[in-house]
Amino acid sequence: MPTDAIDPSLVPQRTLYTGAKMPGLGIGTFGSDRFSAQDIADAVEDAIKSGYRLVDCAACYGNEDLIGIAIENAMKAGVKREDLFITSKLWNDMHGKGDVLYSVAKTLKDLRLDYLDLYFVHWPFPNYHPPGCDADTRNPLSRPYIHEEFMECWRQMERLVEMGLVKHIGVSNVTIPKLELILRDCKIKPAVNEMELHPCFQQPELYDYCKKNGIEIIGFCPIGSPTRPDRDKTQDDIADIEVPEVVEIAKAHGVHPAIICLKWAVQRGHSPIPFSIKRNEYMSNLRCSFEDPLTEEELKVLATVDKNCRLIKGQVFLWEGAGSWEDLWDLNGEIPGWNGYSK
Repeated sequence: MPTDAIDPSLVPQRTLYTGAKMPGLGIGTFGSDRFSAQDIADAVEDAIKSGYRLVDCAACYGNEDLIGIAIENAMKAGVKREDLFITSKLWNDMHGKGDVLYSVAKTLKDLRLDYLDLYFVHWPFPNYHPPGCDADTRNPLSRPYIHEEFMECWRQMERLVEMGLVKHIGVSNVTIPKLELILRDCKIKPAVNEMELHPCFQQPELYDYCKKNGIEIIGFCPIGSPTRPDRDKTQDDIADIEVPEVVEIAKAHGVHPAIICLKWAVQRGHSPIPFSIKRNEYMSNLRCSFEDPLTEEELKVLATVDKNCRLIKGQVFLWEGAGSWEDLWDLNGEIPGWNGYSK
């Protein structure tokens, strides 16, 4: 193990409704548009050996086979499986009957694991797009959220828990209107919601709704995702690490503004999953979860920098007849294109 490894017990923990613990900061693995799968896997292996215990994976990232070797190597070096919290996600083209079991079986084989700690439905509709596509790509088979279809997929997710293949199931990129329907009709409720969260996009209503309903939160794009794919960039985007208030607080702590974004996330009460293949960055990311906390005054200042700036808008998932990317996010409290039958 590296001599500068961090004691994992120092990292704050979240308690899921089952009583299971989830680390308060993890490492993301979505970076294949900019970095090689091997670079990402190498970073994951060293990160686990250096104190990380939460690793956020997904089938569509195209790197789980190499990350599996990384996890296996870390366990051979002495990290226990039960101390790790490994997540993965069901991709949009695998919502059909029988596909969920097939998908998780492939992920488990690739990751060289007997079970996942958490398995998400990556997006709440089966609107597929090919990896590496541009923002104008549209699939003619895409359609709006259909709750009955989603619940057919969710029933398969619940079966995975019953089979012991996954410990918990979760949702990602959902809204309050969708969550209300899911919570109404599920047998096993989502343990975690993975959602975009950074100081300039704080989603307070959805955040509070999840907490009130016993759903813990993983936050993606925690520093504003400067290395996100070009298709997810627009002119109106705001860079969190350039916001004056964030920069000022960073100066007061003598750290990079990205570290302030992560401290804010951890102290707010969710688990951010910053991505980096640079050792100095991912080590300082983990260390900042328990060192030199922000003051109450600084947290109040950061609460004021919310610009409602969604970075991952999801344009590629739009269906024919949809207005804009905003239709994916039920902004007026209703689900566009869904007639609400069986409600």
